Amino acid sequence: MSAATPLLSLRGLRKQYGGHDGAPATEVLRGVSLDIAAGEFVAIVGSSGSGKSTLMHLLGCLDRPTSGTYHVAGRDVAALGADELAWLRREAFGFVFQGYHLIATESARENVEIPALYAGTPAPERESRATALLERLGLGQRLDHRPGQLSGGQQQRVSIARALMNGGRIILADEPTGALDSHSSAEVMQLLVELADAGHTVILITHDRDIAARARRVIEIRDGQIIADTGTAPVSEAARRATHAWPPLFGARGHGGDRFTGLAGDLREALRAAWRVLWINPFRTGLTLLGIIIGVASVIVMLAAGSGSQFQVMKKMAVFGANKMYVAATPVTSRDRTGPLSLADVETMRELPNVEVAMPYLEGFVISRRGNVDHRTEVGGVTTDFEVALDWPLAEGVFFDAEDERTLAKVAIIGKRVRTALFEDGTDPVGQTILLDSVPFQVIGVLAEKGALAGNADEDDRVVVPYSTASARLFGTPYPTWVAVAIRRLQQARQTENAIIDAMAVQRGQRDVRVYNRAESIRASAETERTMTMMLGLIAAISLLVGGIGVMNVMLMTVRERTREIGIRMATGARQRDILRQFMTEAVVVSVIGGVAGMVGGVLVAVALRLAGIPAILSLTAIVGAFGCAVATGLVFGYMPARNAARLDPVQALNSD
Repeated sequence: MSAATPLLSLRGLRKQYGGHDGAPATEVLRGVSLDIAAGEFVAIVGSSGSGKSTLMHLLGCLDRPTSGTYHVAGRDVAALGADELAWLRREAFGFVFQGYHLIATESARENVEIPALYAGTPAPERESRATALLERLGLGQRLDHRPGQLSGGQQQRVSIARALMNGGRIILADEPTGALDSHSSAEVMQLLVELADAGHTVILITHDRDIAARARRVIEIRDGQIIADTGTAPVSEAARRATHAWPPLFGARGHGGDRFTGLAGDLREALRAAWRVLWINPFRTGLTLLGIIIGVASVIVMLAAGSGSQFQVMKKMAVFGANKMYVAATPVTSRDRTGPLSLADVETMRELPNVEVAMPYLEGFVISRRGNVDHRTEVGGVTTDFEVALDWPLAEGVFFDAEDERTLAKVAIIGKRVRTALFEDGTDPVGQTILLDSVPFQVIGVLAEKGALAGNADEDDRVVVPYSTASARLFGTPYPTWVAVAIRRLQQARQTENAIIDAMAVQRGQRDVRVYNRAESIRASAETERTMTMMLGLIAAISLLVGGIGVMNVMLMTVRERTREIGIRMATGARQRDILRQFMTEAVVVSVIGGVAGMVGGVLVAVALRLAGIPAILSLTAIVGAFGCAVATGLVFGYMPARNAARLDPVQALNSD
């Protein structure tokens, strides 16, 4: 900027309010033209409604003119965007308001630091400079006092210190003494005089002509027009040297402001402010947290209960073969004739893809006897594949081997109910001899207990013997009653069932084989249980959604309550994204705190359910997912209030009640 270029230059500046949506148009400024040089101490005086405050808002880039031009250091303000105007307010201007406009939740030092915060100044440098300014203004003992703990004169001095934080090249003071007593007014005016002598350009807005007389140039405005101007007064030599020492306002680094703290520093400050604001109204914050806590805990508990129920059902069904099929020869209609399955059929099934084991089972009922105790039971002739085919291990003893099958050995493995019936005296059955339809068999093992499925209590009431022995010594037939098939991949159960039916149709010449596909039933049951678990989780998520709506409502209320604070932050250089980040951070902080509390609560409830005997399986995925949903809820539902805050008009925000 050359020496001949005014620091501030207005030409034909007009400002009109209304004129749309049926509101009448009101012209507040009517063609104001004015030049203010660097280092001047100017008083703009006028009665209430004369347009002087509107002029100050335009000078401070808080508002835009309806028409006319405004240049700052030779740069047309109309060409600057919202963030560039924020930069200009931050770098060039310092505001001193009649109502002080300090943020109630911040200390004196923190209020002074705000312009430097938005300029990206590192925290240690901000704190040091703010402390030095407050000490210079006689508030060294009030650094950590909040505005409510300071007198009016002290608050105004904090406001002046804030105006000087980033240099305060241009001080805009709007009725700075209007709310002060005479002593405090004199102190504030003396400070403004000293600032003017130090090279600051001071523009004082006042209706008091005695106050205006302290300035070196007085401009009178009436009905939106300048009616008197005492003219540019000579700037003292000291002030002239000071103004020449100022770096160019629009220098080599351009405008828009370099940021030094980076995103981490911005977020740290936003988190600090958010934490403080949230706990100013703990009751409301607690109610908001409660919605998130209930939502997160409900999701965790519902999914844990659903998973526990699913596990219990699947465990019970798996006892009877999770990957098993049972094949039997069954006529399609009562008129059809069919032959029994053969061992050749079993061999064909073994060769099919996805079939791990195919075991013939020869079934019949016999009278088992030991001593004078008789017990009617089922006998099954099986091969050495029994344990794999039916997923049925031994509780005691050993299983018979291939040599026993080859030699038609009379060895038997008994179930729990047979043991209870024949060995009620407590004798160890292994090694003992029992009769099966008068044929002696040596007991070499005891089957593990299976229990019952769907009310069937007969699974453990059986004896298994080698297939060859059952065929030759007990039942006199080589044909299996049915075939047990174990498959490798449960997902291919349906395809394997169809492959068995097709292969048997080719081999037997007719489709007379039926497959009892327990594997497919269990797979379908598992899918059903998973669906039910997800439905429980979705139902629980509704409460999380309600909690998110609560966050949005509280944030909307917070924006309304803190509109003036938003205006103060904008006046001191906050960009739209700074305001957006601040309110988004507050929403996320609520959601994170609620999410953590909800996770703890949900885990504790799930543990309590397990201690009470109710199946509940905690899932890390469910816990992390519920927490992630809580944070996402804060982001989604906090965005609209935060966006509304960021889009507020600075002047309207400052003038809000």
